[in-house]
Amino acid sequence: MHQEVVFIGLFAVASMVAVAARRFRVPYTVALVLAGLLLGTAHGFQPPHLTKELLYAIFLPGLLFEAAFHLDFKKFWYNKLAIHALAVPGLMVAIALTALILTPVAAGLGLVDHFSIVHGLVFASLIAATDPIAVVGLFKSLGAPKRLAVLVEGESLLNDGTAVVIFSMVLAIANGGVFSAGHAGSQFVAVVGMGTLIGAGIGYAVSKIIQRVDDAMVEITLTTVAAYGAFALAEQFHYSGVIATVVAGMLCGNYGASTGMSPSTRVAVESFWEYLAFALNSFVFLLLGLEVELQTLLKYWQVILLAFVAVTAGRAVVIFGVSGLLRFTKERIPWSWSLVLTWGGLRGALSMVLVLSLSPEFPHRELLVNMTFGVVLISIIVQGLSMGPLLRRLSIVSPSHDRHEYETRRGALMAASAGLRSIEQLVQARQVHADAVSNLKQGYEARVVEAERALGELHLAKEALMAEEYESAKRHALLVERTELSQGLQRGVLSEEAYDRLVRNVDAALLELEMGSHWAEPSGTPSDPSSAAEAPGEVGSPPTKGAPEEPRSDPADELRPGEGDPPSDAD
Repeated sequence: MHQEVVFIGLFAVASMVAVAARRFRVPYTVALVLAGLLLGTAHGFQPPHLTKELLYAIFLPGLLFEAAFHLDFKKFWYNKLAIHALAVPGLMVAIALTALILTPVAAGLGLVDHFSIVHGLVFASLIAATDPIAVVGLFKSLGAPKRLAVLVEGESLLNDGTAVVIFSMVLAIANGGVFSAGHAGSQFVAVVGMGTLIGAGIGYAVSKIIQRVDDAMVEITLTTVAAYGAFALAEQFHYSGVIATVVAGMLCGNYGASTGMSPSTRVAVESFWEYLAFALNSFVFLLLGLEVELQTLLKYWQVILLAFVAVTAGRAVVIFGVSGLLRFTKERIPWSWSLVLTWGGLRGALSMVLVLSLSPEFPHRELLVNMTFGVVLISIIVQGLSMGPLLRRLSIVSPSHDRHEYETRRGALMAASAGLRSIEQLVQARQVHADAVSNLKQGYEARVVEAERALGELHLAKEALMAEEYESAKRHALLVERTELSQGLQRGVLSEEAYDRLVRNVDAALLELEMGSHWAEPSGTPSDPSSAAEAPGEVGSPPTKGAPEEPRSDPADELRPGEGDPPSDAD
């Protein structure tokens, strides 16, 4: 089968999986892996293999840059101690603990022969990097605290680079190199530090160019150059391409975009990167599922299960240890969040690519490949599917019955309103006499009143639901405004200059809505006071009743009632 046909087929499968995942409320990445497993079992076609070259050349730079571009640097910086502690020393400790648990237990149970601590360290270092895509997506859909998502995503962005560097160093030792703590430390600092400098240089340069350009297509191209250029340049000189791309992405997203992009351009750039991330993730997780051979994994099921337990135990010790150390700082982490961070450390494609990069002559290569594939599979499916129930069990998100009740009452109002409108339309069209359907109309009116009352009671009890409705209504109204302006331009009612000026204000309001800052606006006050008379979209703030408080300046305090307040949690 031609590769272009395979490419189109994978896109079609990804689209169908996305629709099914939304319908059945399954994390998209989990559904993709399951679809890949089914396709691989069927052996219907030969897909491209997920190689290190493919991941490094196409997938990894785009995925890392998109995540870093959208990560708010202020929130990242408020959580710098926690994120850096987990991503650098915490990762090193987790690698050591995983190897120390796995190696003697596997030997003691007689699962493997001649499996030394060095082989355990190779496995621990290649499986160490976390992939938060499924977890962060679930956080957003369930309304989990934003700070929790920042911790998961920030840690993952940094620990990818740390894991790759440590894996390279451990692999060199396994292949006969001599270990020196001083040399290893200086090499680590050089690889990570130079990667940071390269990423900062490219990110700053691209940001300065963006400030002097006002063209969405050019600025999209510049961010693409920053993403892939930073990675390629750092790797060319044997430094960390992962760290370089992350730094470039954070600079472009927090400095270049905020100082050099107009609202319309930023909407276009963010839409491009969101789609690219969707496409790249679709391929990565489908190919991940296609790479797995279930029959071979069953042969090693015992050591795979042991490896999963060792990896999870090592991460748990690190997460709870760091949480304890940060307990009396402003970056304190509730114990309930620590459990989520432990269970949310899913493994992904990077681990599989690193293990596939081992030479065929490497001792225990087949065992290491199957251990890695098995742990990744268990991680994505078991942890990914259980994360939602865990968040609800810990009261970090609202129980599902609240949303079910909300959807039921809202659906009843929609149905009754639609029925009432249809009767009124029949009367207006003279298709029925008003007296003939007066009783029917009164019945529907009573249903509408009752449904509105029931929904209003739920709003009073669940303030987040009213905030959600407000956000949805405002987004819908802004999109209607944008459509009307586009049609006005096409009909010749608006000039290009007037259209650009008006649509820029609408895009600014949409951007504020997506960033969540609209709650902090004073009622009816546009972002630019000078354009108050011409700023579509600035139509007021949410209702006073049920509106959240203004965001506090310190995200470390973003803990909702019932989600684990640190002082009481310590008790």
